[in-house]
Amino acid sequence: MILLFDIGNTNTHLGLANARRVLKQTDIPTAAWFNGKALALVRKFVGKGKLEGAALCSVVPKATPCVAKVVKAIWKLEMLELSPGTIRGVGIDYPKPASIGPDRLANAVAARQRFGTPVVVVDFGTAVTFDVVDARGNYIGGIIAPGLSAMTDYLHEKTALLPRIKIREVSSAVGKSTEHAMLVGAVHGYRGLVRELIAQLKCELKTKRLPVIATGGYAKLIAAKLPEISAVAPNLTLEGLRLVWQSHATQQRAGITSEAHGI
Repeated sequence: MILLFDIGNTNTHLGLANARRVLKQTDIPTAAWFNGKALALVRKFVGKGKLEGAALCSVVPKATPCVAKVVKAIWKLEMLELSPGTIRGVGIDYPKPASIGPDRLANAVAARQRFGTPVVVVDFGTAVTFDVVDARGNYIGGIIAPGLSAMTDYLHEKTALLPRIKIREVSSAVGKSTEHAMLVGAVHGYRGLVRELIAQLKCELKTKRLPVIATGGYAKLIAAKLPEISAVAPNLTLEGLRLVWQSHATQQRAGITSEAHGI
């Protein structure tokens, strides 16, 4: 079994995988790495499973050594940290590779493997990010916009009368209450944003065929009435991590075999 960590600003997504797929997933608060609660949560998630490897991608640098320490202390495993230097399965054609979020690279790897190229991933997380893999299989950049919750929470925090709302589907495009009006702006508005940006990407990539894969917390909601979205893949980041770990493990085994045969 392979233990996977996708460390985000709010939650850490945990995954257990075998050589073929992610078998199960859960979330724990990223804050748990700093208050001493993560150890018990991770042990409970893994249970009695026997681990052969671990991999992580992190956008919270302070949490990374905490995760590596836990994995080494309990399971005696070295952690594979996904970065532009360790990436496998996708090339990088980007001016400053170190500035790319490792979760975005993991998404690109999984999307290319599953859907071919060119391909776009839209991740509906704290921010809405678009990541683009071109026809040559290279990560070439992306787009960043505010996330749905970030936008609606900002409106609530910066105004006296707008409430904090729970994002959900809304049918009418004319709001009949303050909450309804905010939902229209969030849900219909973000579908319009995604639709327009996909159209622009198709033009720039000079392609009519462009699979668009949605992941993240609001992926299912936004994709429901957006035919431009080809598929919803909730575990895309974890799957990308699994593929990178598998590639490194395969190369390592090949190196050991070569040495054994004197090659």
